[in-house]
Amino acid sequence: MTVSAEQRFSHRIALELAAKRHLCAGIDPSAAVLTDWGLPDSAASAERLGREVVAASAGVAACVKPQVAFFERFGAAGFTALERVLSDAREAGVLVIADAKRGDIGTSLSGYADAWLTPGSPLEADAMTVVAYQGFGSLTGALDHVRDHGKGLFVLAATSNPEARAVQTARREDGRTVTQAMVEDALAYGHPDDHYVNSVGVVLGATLTLSDFGIDTASAPAKPALPVLAPGFGAQGARIEDAKSIFGGLAWAMLANESRGILAGGEQGLADRIRTRAEAIAAAV
Repeated sequence: MTVSAEQRFSHRIALELAAKRHLCAGIDPSAAVLTDWGLPDSAASAERLGREVVAASAGVAACVKPQVAFFERFGAAGFTALERVLSDAREAGVLVIADAKRGDIGTSLSGYADAWLTPGSPLEADAMTVVAYQGFGSLTGALDHVRDHGKGLFVLAATSNPEARAVQTARREDGRTVTQAMVEDALAYGHPDDHYVNSVGVVLGATLTLSDFGIDTASAPAKPALPVLAPGFGAQGARIEDAKSIFGGLAWAMLANESRGILAGGEQGLADRIRTRAEAIAAAV
């Protein structure tokens, strides 16, 4: 399958960023959120929430990010619900990052990538989150989809959970921290069509001091920019007004992931909350 430059994730997300859209709207139908929405804890409710977020995000947010675990917990019915959410997003032209956090080796990782990144798959997304602690080379099966189908990846690099710090700040034999290696390896993998934004980005928590993890945000290259999926703003405590000081040269291609803040309060007012946060993030970045 031939993919044009205009169809590639890197090109499409570059257009979103150029339009000053930096909000990644989280789709997290946890039991608590569904209760807040006045809905039963069911696959049908998860579907309803997801489709409402997609509709409210079209033309407003840069992308949406369904947390796969909150659908997967319902088994087959949950995956069916997620398929319908993804179908709505494709129809509306909304970019989707599947927060699947898959990581494995060889054909196992390839199988995960086939599910989430193959054109025509019921679970097809534009990008997915992956774990590369088995080595960046373990992502080969997913990187093939980046090359062949124009998809994107976000590699976990520095996460906000405190138990991750010891691993992510550990020094490798080459002197780089694990986080630094993930960032540099992600940036090193590109594609000839990636003129503005790299196909492979990283997850960096907004609540962290990135220099502690070996990341020099001041030396981030302008082109291709490294897309950063940044959880931690809003309910987790990071202030969007501090985005530039947190991410420095990485801020231009930052996607601020917010879910609890925009989902709190239920279906009523959802579109207004998404628009308000999108505007606040655009102003800050």
